[in-house]
Amino acid sequence: QVRLVASGGGSVQAGESLRLSCVVSGLDLCRYDLRWYRQAPGKEREIISNINNDGSTSVADSVKGRFTISQGNDKNTVWLQMNSLKPEDTAMYACETRPSGSGNSGICRLGYGGQATQVTVSS
Repeated sequence: QVRLVASGGGSVQAGESLRLSCVVSGLDLCRYDLRWYRQAPGKEREIISNINNDGSTSVADSVKGRFTISQGNDKNTVWLQMNSLKPEDTAMYACETRPSGSGNSGICRLGYGGQATQVTVSS
């Protein structure tokens, strides 16, 4: 069974930091990319950071220089370090996977998502 569990959200003041984690289980034998996205009420979903199967990373311009994505050695945990938080960062944050490359089979052919964690930043 594939599971993605995001945690680490909370309520903080502007300028403070939070570290989100996304724990992935059930995809140990798969090649996948993982991304963090957020969605605030009334706004479109925004992909904010990505870590690919080859370890390359990217972050959205809106969070560049403040957010950093990293991965544990076993690849099962991905963190999103969020520094210098702003009120506009307030949203539900979640992680999801996408198959990487071609030739995937079985459960590796699919993308997966999980529960989100709330981040609230007050001014």
